[in-house]
Amino acid sequence: MKTLNAGSQGISDFPRFTFNPKEGIDNPALNINDDDDEEVVVPRVVHLRRLEEQSFGFSLRWDRGLERGLEVSSVLPWSQAEQAGLRLGDRVLEVNEEDVTNTDFNRVMRKIKFCGCNLWLLVLRKDEYEQAVSSGLDLKSLVKSFKGENCCRPRLCHIKRDPELGLGFNLISLEGHRRQFIVSTESGGPAERAGVCSGDKLIWINGTRASALSQSALNRTMKKSPDSVTLLVVDSVSEDSFRSRKTPIVPEVAECHNFPHRARTMNLSKGKDGYGFLLRQERMPVSQKMMHVLREVDSGSPAEEAGMEDGDLLLAVNSEPVESLEHEDIVKLIRRSGDNVSLTALSMSGKDFYRQLGISPLLFHQDCPEEFNNDHTAVGKVAHKQATPKMEVFL
Repeated sequence: MKTLNAGSQGISDFPRFTFNPKEGIDNPALNINDDDDEEVVVPRVVHLRRLEEQSFGFSLRWDRGLERGLEVSSVLPWSQAEQAGLRLGDRVLEVNEEDVTNTDFNRVMRKIKFCGCNLWLLVLRKDEYEQAVSSGLDLKSLVKSFKGENCCRPRLCHIKRDPELGLGFNLISLEGHRRQFIVSTESGGPAERAGVCSGDKLIWINGTRASALSQSALNRTMKKSPDSVTLLVVDSVSEDSFRSRKTPIVPEVAECHNFPHRARTMNLSKGKDGYGFLLRQERMPVSQKMMHVLREVDSGSPAEEAGMEDGDLLLAVNSEPVESLEHEDIVKLIRRSGDNVSLTALSMSGKDFYRQLGISPLLFHQDCPEEFNNDHTAVGKVAHKQATPKMEVFL
């Protein structure tokens, strides 16, 4: 067993847990009643992939007046959704491992739109959902039984080096398991404060999968970032649950801890001289990628009051990602929004941080305040006001 020093503490053996959803259905939470002949309700994991600028090809509906949860209201023929096995009437319980059964509809919409090109949904078929609800089955207990009692989401943790304590962790190579590493943290050190726990399995480091790195390559990766490092980790029980459900452990399904940069949403109301900023399309110096940049923020303008700073990168307009759009298309979106607009932006330094990790800054966008109650809250997608008890979105 080899150890890569980033601290001092070692570890020995870690208990392993294997979960088989079919063998686990004897949990009472999964049974509709005590009759052995009755069917059991087991959720399904649906993985959708799309290319950039494509849709997933399904609509999601929520109706406050009906107890039917988040319902798949349409699935386009030959779409990514249909090919992945999503069906009309499916009820969505989780989005990328996050429970959405009692979540604000607009937040669910943003989470799906900002997830990138991969989406994992935990669903029940229509008849299974209706059977569960009519029988008084607790859906959260159902999900917990399916995933395992102690299954938790992976954690994507950014660790900043302390001048005295260093990074505060060791990486231990598992004997007999090629390119698999366990994390050992120092009590109270930077790694532990950033959300890493002793015994966690290292999945990903600075944008590279740990399974693709030899011990020497891992050493070089650590040396490239002497001041900080970002780890994707998971505990052993949860790792086995993910494996049994054939769900990969990736940033899209993780919780974000201690990130130094976050995208932020600014709600602007037009003043007598407009919003008070200039939108420009500029080429980034390192990546050479064209980005939409917010410039010339007027003093005392609605833009400045909302927290906009010169050089911020525009990521979304009214919850619609815009990085792949042309300048003229974004201008049209803003103009169609009327006198109120919601802009999601990130600082230039933040963009470099996410570029180095290879993930979208929208993936871990903090929950933004409720958007303005106007008919253009999500231009071209949501046809109803925020207060409307029925909503439907094409995704």
